[in-house]
Amino acid sequence: MRENRIRSLWARDEAVVNGWLAIPNSFSTETMAHAGWDSLTLDMQHGVIDYQSAVAMLTAISTTQTMPVVRVPWLDPGIIMKMLDAGAYAIICPMVNTRADAEKLVTAMRYPPQGSRSFGPIRASLYAGADYAKHANDSVVGFAMIETRQALDNLDEILSVEGLDAVYIGPADLSLALGCTPRFDQDEKPVVEAIDLILAKAREHGVAAGIHNGTPEYALKMIEKGFRFVTVSSDARLMASGAQQVVKTMRGALPKDAVKPGY
Repeated sequence: MRENRIRSLWARDEAVVNGWLAIPNSFSTETMAHAGWDSLTLDMQHGVIDYQSAVAMLTAISTTQTMPVVRVPWLDPGIIMKMLDAGAYAIICPMVNTRADAEKLVTAMRYPPQGSRSFGPIRASLYAGADYAKHANDSVVGFAMIETRQALDNLDEILSVEGLDAVYIGPADLSLALGCTPRFDQDEKPVVEAIDLILAKAREHGVAAGIHNGTPEYALKMIEKGFRFVTVSSDARLMASGAQQVVKTMRGALPKDAVKPGY
């Protein structure tokens, strides 16, 4: 089976640098994959990606060594299994709030007897290799998103679920849950304290911790803290900021009357 480099990096106590995909396009995905990210996450929750687009995007990622990750829309075993069958090597699942939620996620990720995943790796076996079924249970990675007050209250119970590989912090929803401003790169005390608590508890339980970041500078700080999966920005944000910078530079350099309307 093709190596899951997420697990290999974690085995060396190194951080995975993850990119984020919201645009449903295989060419933009391939361009991002060739940039050298350790992994790329297809956002099927808040991005505008459907299943057919997702399969094309996973295929585009497979032209590189970048690891394919999918954030599913919800804790739904059907879509979790379907995206694993399509070739995802990791699943990020939103709104995992209880031990039962975490158990449901883990069970959907693994073939029997460890779980209840149905067999049918229609594209996964092409991407991963003919021995996929033999090694999948030990290779795929499941992230439970911790982003609500309920999840914070149940943190120890969630993290104690056998087979849960990692947790992932959604700072915006976590901020809302704590009465703060929904944004990345948080410095508001209640959110910072919650982030530190999640990280400390994850390390205590031997579970990897990930977090979404707006800037490389903040992501590097999170790695220093101990996070081992850091997302930086997204394809849509990078495209927008790059375009805005070009336009800003051009507008600032041109004489005020150099650009006139056509009509």
